[in-house]
Amino acid sequence: MASSSLASTLPPASVSEQLQPKIFARKETIPPRNDILWRIERGAVRTITWSEDGTYITLGYWGPGDVVGSALSKVQPYQIECLTSVEVSIVPSYIWHQDIDALFTHIQHTEELLSIVHLKPISLRLWKFLVWLSDKFGRNIERDKVIDINITHQEIAEVLNTTRVTITRLLQQFEEEGVLLRYKRQIILRLPNKFTKNI
Repeated sequence: MASSSLASTLPPASVSEQLQPKIFARKETIPPRNDILWRIERGAVRTITWSEDGTYITLGYWGPGDVVGSALSKVQPYQIECLTSVEVSIVPSYIWHQDIDALFTHIQHTEELLSIVHLKPISLRLWKFLVWLSDKFGRNIERDKVIDINITHQEIAEVLNTTRVTITRLLQQFEEEGVLLRYKRQIILRLPNKFTKNI
């Protein structure tokens, strides 16, 4: 009886073969499936939905170690878009309990982003979002921090519920104040700085 119960929790051989890591190119979407989660091994993705008028709403940004999937959301439509080349592993439902830490992290990062999106003024909202991105995707260069994903002004505007023009203006202002640098398409935060303390 116990052995048959154990057998029922194990995946068939054909399913095991399907659990091999998969690679998606930048701008590709990862298929939504309710019976699995995707663990990001390499790269970065964003989860998005959109309103009836076609306005994109960003639900989160995710990197190595994070799990994503439509099973974690009641939002429809739900899409996972690759921001870079991405390698993912499949996490089938029968082992979700083994990824409890990743699930807690997903909840915490979602709520943190939600709190940032409601900050005022918009300059504080943008700065806190850039710091949040640098915590997830940043690498240290001396005392500065490089955000290692390319994110457009339009994509930032979609996250923060503002306009691309406003984001461009504020980034220029931050650069003039010396709290960030832009090199090609990368954003480099100058941390710590006076601006961080006083904003």
